[in-house]
Amino acid sequence: MTRIWKQEDGMKEAAEALTSGEAVAFPTETVYGLGADATKEEAVQKIFDAKGRPADNPLIVHIGDREELATVAADWTKTAEKCMDAFWPGPLTIIVPSNKNAAKNVTAGLETIGVRMPDHPAALELLREVKLPIAAPSANSSGKPSPTSAEHVYQDLNGKISGIVDGGRTGVGVESTVVDCTSEVPVILRPGGVTKEQLEEVFEEVRVDPALSDEEEKPKSPGMKYRHYAPEVPLLLVDGDDERFIAVLKAYQRKGDRVGVIASRELAAQLDHSRVEVCGSRLDMTEVAVELYEALRSYKQSDVDVILAESFEETKVGVAVMNRLKKAADRVI
Repeated sequence: MTRIWKQEDGMKEAAEALTSGEAVAFPTETVYGLGADATKEEAVQKIFDAKGRPADNPLIVHIGDREELATVAADWTKTAEKCMDAFWPGPLTIIVPSNKNAAKNVTAGLETIGVRMPDHPAALELLREVKLPIAAPSANSSGKPSPTSAEHVYQDLNGKISGIVDGGRTGVGVESTVVDCTSEVPVILRPGGVTKEQLEEVFEEVRVDPALSDEEEKPKSPGMKYRHYAPEVPLLLVDGDDERFIAVLKAYQRKGDRVGVIASRELAAQLDHSRVEVCGSRLDMTEVAVELYEALRSYKQSDVDVILAESFEETKVGVAVMNRLKKAADRVI
């Protein structure tokens, strides 16, 4: 049975579990992470075992103080320094050269390592209590929607991990942005809580990894190689305007399918349909990002045969939202 610690009183026990080589879930400002001592291969393996995560998928290391970067990184560029100055603590992961102190299963054999300092009081308190670099992917079963509450973690991992620090709902909703900082020009490897537009306020030039738009390109970031975020039933991402979405929905209704819908408040207001999960306003993509994984997790096989999801404009945080929806979808129609 997995223990649940309240944020107010469970930090010492959670820290003790981590230092003794156990896997512990904790909240960050993005989603809940599943942490283990990044320097111990046996501890890190418990993450892979609990999640069912492929061994060639590297992990992001979380630190509680900027000075701890030197525990896992060999050196870093001015690009990395500028990212840390502007966005730490916060939802941005920097890719820097590894000093090989992290266990081999953290980096999946790469010469680089991803590191971030989360902006969540519980995460920072735990990391500063444990005083170790903590490898921590999202605390869900591999391939399923990421957890934005302790309840989501419990649903996926009860009995598979030592404990969960319950810090309530997370705030950003989608994972951190991953930026390759090994050269002068930062390269976005995974869109997330920090947008390209925000990075462009700091850097004259920001590039985007070709793998984000070209499936033939080999991805360089955690969370980009495999299908992720998928709900229990087939998800179809509907391309086009509201009129086309309504037409697609009616076509499935005529077939007699039990249809679930994930839609903005604006589209939902136009639908005469009983099973709609509203994920915020399309005018506020930050709200959509926060509610997205809750909406994806809300549908069970017993409820519906298929889910139709609205497409959103790919600007600012909408880029991250659409990245997650495309990875969750069985296909785009």
